[in-house]
Amino acid sequence: MRTRLLLALVTVLFAASQGGAQSPAPRRAISDAEVMRVHRSMLLIDTHNDVPSRTVEGFDIGSHTATGHTDIARLKEGGVGAQFFAVYVAAEYVKGNRSANRTLQMIDTVRHDIIDRYPNDFMLATSARDIEEAHRRGKIAALMGIEGGHAIEDSLRLLRDYYDLGVRYMTLTHSNTNDWADSSGDIDDPKVKHHDGLTDFGKQVVREMNRLGMMVDISHVADKTFWDALEVSRAPIFASHSSCRALTKHARNMTDDMIVALAKKGGVVQVNFYCGFVSQKFRDNDAADTKKLDAQMAKETAGKNLSEPDRQILSENVRKELGLSRATLSDVVDHIDHIRKIAGIDAIGIGGDFDGVSCTPIGLDDVSKYPNLTRALLERGYSTEDIRKIYGGNFLRVMRAVEAAAGK
Repeated sequence: MRTRLLLALVTVLFAASQGGAQSPAPRRAISDAEVMRVHRSMLLIDTHNDVPSRTVEGFDIGSHTATGHTDIARLKEGGVGAQFFAVYVAAEYVKGNRSANRTLQMIDTVRHDIIDRYPNDFMLATSARDIEEAHRRGKIAALMGIEGGHAIEDSLRLLRDYYDLGVRYMTLTHSNTNDWADSSGDIDDPKVKHHDGLTDFGKQVVREMNRLGMMVDISHVADKTFWDALEVSRAPIFASHSSCRALTKHARNMTDDMIVALAKKGGVVQVNFYCGFVSQKFRDNDAADTKKLDAQMAKETAGKNLSEPDRQILSENVRKELGLSRATLSDVVDHIDHIRKIAGIDAIGIGGDFDGVSCTPIGLDDVSKYPNLTRALLERGYSTEDIRKIYGGNFLRVMRAVEAAAGK
């Protein structure tokens, strides 16, 4: 016995002398039954889906066309329990002061074309309690988040109106810098007037969002805007669909310092699945791949007047047909691993960006594939409780904290 203990001690000391490096534990086999048992036990909350950009143009979310990434059947197959639908307002609507009009159209398509059209499948949710109640009823909680702060047309009155219509988060910018907040999308463009983060009015917007109980979303913002929002906000802030810059060098992703600071204030990073945000290999191959993709797209779209969502769907299909670079399910889990390593399990969530991107990872092709992510997390050693936090527990904590801070 003493000899075995001595050998064990020597082994530990040797490993320590090698910097603690040890062979990774072999991954255990995960059965399909275990995957589905764990997956079905979850309340899975995805905080960003752009299918309203399709429904506003007439797409029926109850159809079974299998185009794009989202429909009712696939949401159910994927076990999605709550979905934030993006009230996305493109930068083009700033010209002519059309942002508010577009915002109202997008809110209407969520409420009318999704929730009211399919009341047996969806329930409008405006609080953490509503999300849980919808889940108890066997329905998908449907929520709204505005993507692009220019939607308020520099008016706190409009911000309040949107809250009254059910909007529960707002992304301070999209890819365009607005009149009160800098975006990561044009931060290096010398032709754009920047503010060095948030203006005084921008800080008022954050404070009013706190008072209302609307979550402050910092996906898409410039780094300085992030730090200003973090300092000003009384409630936790979150990233509705962002990933890690340390793994994939893109300004849309968050630095380690940002992730750690967000977590310390109780916030959550909802990991984005877009290939260009989770795979550096994809980014490294992007120039060559884009040249091939553009050439084929020119042939495919000749003489056609495609909407942006339809063009995006076609682009993804062409990418697959040409065998161009894509991210993998493992890439997504790498980003989850990284956040856990630097900020802890309580800082991780899911914001897939389905129907808002033209490249999804192999294995996470659409909303029906979430069980694949559950399997991958189990294989990496995540516990059921870990996955429960990632899939919704962490986000619900943030939402409740924002609700508790409202009215103060």
